[in-house]
Amino acid sequence: MEDHTEHVCIICGLTKTEGITILSQFICEDCESEMVHTDAGDAKYNYFIHQMRQISMQTHV
Repeated sequence: MEDHTEHVCIICGLTKTEGITILSQFICEDCESEMVHTDAGDAKYNYFIHQMRQISMQTHV
């Protein structure tokens, strides 16, 4: 059974239904795909790293 609940993506801030949840933080499938295909030398790579750090920071609260 699929979950069609809407969640706010921690990367793009948009509300979507499809994606992954890591430690209660949602990443939409569009951002997940873009992150996987982004080269470490790309300027967007650092943005993704910054946004992903929110996950680890939330677990330490």
